[in-house]
Amino acid sequence: MSKNRPYVLSIAGLDPSGGAGVLADAKTFEQHQVTGFAIITANTIQTENAFFEMEWTNLSFVIRSIETLFQNYKISAVKIGIVPSLAYLNRILSFVKLESPNTKIVWDPVLKSTTNFEFLTIEDRLDLHKILSKVDLITPNYNEIEQLFPGFISENLWIENEISTAILLKGGHNATEPGKDQLFLKNEIINLLPSEKNCFEKHGSGCILSSAITANLALNQPITEACTNAKNYIEKYLSSTSTLIGYHYV
Repeated sequence: MSKNRPYVLSIAGLDPSGGAGVLADAKTFEQHQVTGFAIITANTIQTENAFFEMEWTNLSFVIRSIETLFQNYKISAVKIGIVPSLAYLNRILSFVKLESPNTKIVWDPVLKSTTNFEFLTIEDRLDLHKILSKVDLITPNYNEIEQLFPGFISENLWIENEISTAILLKGGHNATEPGKDQLFLKNEIINLLPSEKNCFEKHGSGCILSSAITANLALNQPITEACTNAKNYIEKYLSSTSTLIGYHYV
């Protein structure tokens, strides 16, 4: 493996169609010239059009996999996708932080599939805030942000500084301003506006955006630059075909 490339890890589900999950993340990592690893949290049966079934990976197996990789490689950034519970997520985060406190962590909180298969419900909000203190960035869409933080948009929740991580609110489900992403940092909001590219809906586009950000953070880009460059990447992906599966290229 090239010593010039940083190591990046995706901890997420396996989508056989390759449009989402660790396969999509691996494609994205390669295009960003980082060395990508993957650990599977769930095996699924799905296509780009429909979700049928899934089996979660035993947490102890995931932890042993993380331990092996971190003991053998200096991993600069981690992207986390679907998990079955906050407790499962917290164990992963705690172990990564124990092994490598400086590793950047991005959590893409996939709560439902695009076909409404539910992966994770938020029950204990105190636990959620403790968990988020271990994460550098979360990347929810408009539906997910309201499940994570009810009133985030309508009540300007971010102004109260109660959320202990940066948030990239993805604009794909923004009914009033489609494609407008917003990066919420501690003391400012940065609007990432869409270009005039002719974009088409894609299966797994949120996964790809998050993994592009993760790769950019591993390349030592500041968070605003990492998100801006990732948005440019995902727009190229969205415009690459008119189907639900696109082509990866920088």
